Amino acid sequence: MMFFPFLLFVVGLLFLIKGGDWFVDGATGIAHRFRLPEILIGATVVSIGTTLPEVMVSATSALSGHGEIAYGNAIGSIICNTSFIAAITIAVKPGPIERRTLKTPVIFFFISGAFYVGIAYTSGYFSRSAGLLLLAVFLFYMVYTVLQMKHVPPTEELQEVTVQNKTPITKDLLLLVAGAVLIAIGADLLVDNGTLIAQALGVPESVIALTFVALGTSLPELVTAITSLVKGHGALSLGNVIGANLFNLVLVSGVSATLAPFHIPQSASIAGKNASLVLDIPVMLFVMLFMTVPALIRGKLSRFQGILLLIVYATFCVIQFTMA
Repeated sequence: MMFFPFLLFVVGLLFLIKGGDWFVDGATGIAHRFRLPEILIGATVVSIGTTLPEVMVSATSALSGHGEIAYGNAIGSIICNTSFIAAITIAVKPGPIERRTLKTPVIFFFISGAFYVGIAYTSGYFSRSAGLLLLAVFLFYMVYTVLQMKHVPPTEELQEVTVQNKTPITKDLLLLVAGAVLIAIGADLLVDNGTLIAQALGVPESVIALTFVALGTSLPELVTAITSLVKGHGALSLGNVIGANLFNLVLVSGVSATLAPFHIPQSASIAGKNASLVLDIPVMLFVMLFMTVPALIRGKLSRFQGILLLIVYATFCVIQFTMA
């Protein structure tokens, strides 16, 4: 009886791996062709592709009357992306970053985060107008970033690679689209069938939600990060994570609130207060600040940052399991 869920689980994993491979190849091909920094491509095109599972999960939940799921999905994915996925990249291969190109997505994230946090700590209700405003920020960011790309001078390395890149642009675009489709399908298969397997093994539903659903929708970012590391494109991975975090706030939450306005859910309490306001949001802000601010000041990432972020993620998960 468990043969088919297990088979589909493996197929989903293979789809994710191959999709991530194609997506990174297509994205880096386009970046080199137009002499664009990989971190900019990672923060836009790649981020949209790897955020597709979160968008689909949130849109489906909103349409079925569970818009509040998008809140936990967005916050949880940002924490996972930063303190687990980006942390792996930083711990394995720390290095210099381009402060100029990193600055834009980081500024947009914290502006959006301030608006998001303001709603969470005041009314606690994400209205349709708030959702539309978040979507407007997403559109503005995309337009601004594309315009910014045109004014970024190419490095000598990019000029050299561009000359060597003889593959047609249609192939790069095809790899990008096919990779995004495989990633989305693979994540869906992995989450759905992983949940079935866990239920059959008697794992509690709260644990299933915390592990398979939260981590499952972030698997594309993880696959892209690992693939980027293997292929030597660490900047693409970092840009992807920061871009994906921004999109979780403005695109995922924006779509959900627009389709079905929601209140911040309260699944647990800490000192008599909503655990999300005491733990989840502060952790989300801390991990993003700890990853980006030192990088912007020093122009490079350190292994210490990656290791500490991994410790924070492990601690966060333990606390969540304890409260469940």
